[in-house]
Amino acid sequence: MSTQHPDNVTQPFFSDSSELGGEDEIKEVFYAFSHIGCLEQLWDCEGKEVDNFVVKKLLTKYEPYFSKNTLGDNVFLTLRVPNPAVERNEAKILLETLESIPRNFDTANLFYNKDAAPIFEIALPMTTSHEELVRIAEYYRKHVVGKQHSSLGSMSVSEWIGKFRPESLRLIPLMEEKDSILRADEITEKYMEAEHIKDYQRVWLARSDPALNYGNLATVLLLKIAFQRLHALQEKTSVDILPILGCGSAPFRGNFKPTNVRNCLEGYPSVHTFTLQSAFKYDYKIDDVTSAVKHLNGTRPSKPTPVDESRLMEIIGRLVAEYQKQVTLVVGAVNNISPYIPSRRKRKLHIGLFGYSRNINGLHLPRAITFCASMYSYGLPPELLGMNALTENDIDYIKDIYPNFENDMRDSMIYLNRDNMKLFPGEIGKVVEGVSERFGFEPDEKHRKVTSIIADDLARKNQSLRENITRAGFIRGFLG
Repeated sequence: MSTQHPDNVTQPFFSDSSELGGEDEIKEVFYAFSHIGCLEQLWDCEGKEVDNFVVKKLLTKYEPYFSKNTLGDNVFLTLRVPNPAVERNEAKILLETLESIPRNFDTANLFYNKDAAPIFEIALPMTTSHEELVRIAEYYRKHVVGKQHSSLGSMSVSEWIGKFRPESLRLIPLMEEKDSILRADEITEKYMEAEHIKDYQRVWLARSDPALNYGNLATVLLLKIAFQRLHALQEKTSVDILPILGCGSAPFRGNFKPTNVRNCLEGYPSVHTFTLQSAFKYDYKIDDVTSAVKHLNGTRPSKPTPVDESRLMEIIGRLVAEYQKQVTLVVGAVNNISPYIPSRRKRKLHIGLFGYSRNINGLHLPRAITFCASMYSYGLPPELLGMNALTENDIDYIKDIYPNFENDMRDSMIYLNRDNMKLFPGEIGKVVEGVSERFGFEPDEKHRKVTSIIADDLARKNQSLRENITRAGFIRGFLG
């Protein structure tokens, strides 16, 4: 699944601006399908002016491609909508989006000269209850499709306007909080029961926002538990549960990059769909990107790695406590540099959990991508925060269930700049020193030099600060 997450450094060749938006995102959908080989594109309907004519623009602008590749059959467009329970200011965008779906159906019907639903799945972010999903499904059936049966004098709405299709939607819960991730199986089961789903159900687990809230390793372990529980749900119900994992290229956000897809597949064997964010698509050689996508498309999911849930929950508790304590010590530095992180989209995605009352100790941090870009720009890989909570026995067990643990640690620690630890409270320096001694690392010398320059730029407020932040991103292969 190609997404619109703005974690890239490199400007796409088809864009005249480093900030994608508007018609560039239409081009991006076509590029993801036709050149990269993605089978699905996520279209965000939150945090921006919604383009409800995306289907019409795709079919008319790229008619030869979509004549051979049916939208909704061979390639897929999935909408991510605002969650009214959380994003109150954008709640009505949900209704506008739902109203646009039958019109998009009519557009595809005219284009293909047959019944074709170009959009039939919607992802709901920050899902915490099955009722949030059922509410959307019911609203669509009753108030979008259902109004066609209303009478207007001697004529029904469907006779006047035409039929409204598709008659129902599939909802994809997107879980981003610890409690929701651990209850993913329960929420999904209740939704399937309410909607009488018997064939398959997609479930999306976030990777970036949980890492921002709970730490990198704690999030990996939470996901291990969740995938085990979702597989048990599949065994119990005989309904195919098809997990989606929202990974970015930064190690803190999943380490999902073209050169590491095999390791990610080994680490999450039951995942059915991985997200290809902007750095994956634009910060690597096109041959590496297409080869990785081909391998992903040709791989079939299997059973998740078995884990001892009670043991992991105890480790997670210690990791989260240490991480959240240490985040309070770096928040000032992060907010000091974050305004200089380059923007890559002409709008924002939905704000992270730190922006709500569920924040940690009153902290206000930027989104996960900007947080990562800030931390790496200092030369402090955020993966190291909280790692001092681990014992040697913990590490031995984690290596058994998390095959890429050492690989991911190495991929993050090469961006450590010890010289810049003086910019943080002494406790952070002690944690970093201890983790460095435990795991060892060989720093990337180019990245170390640039992050030292960034620290100097920040102190002097030099105009080259933003440029050097970008230089460091080029070395890493991602912005944040």
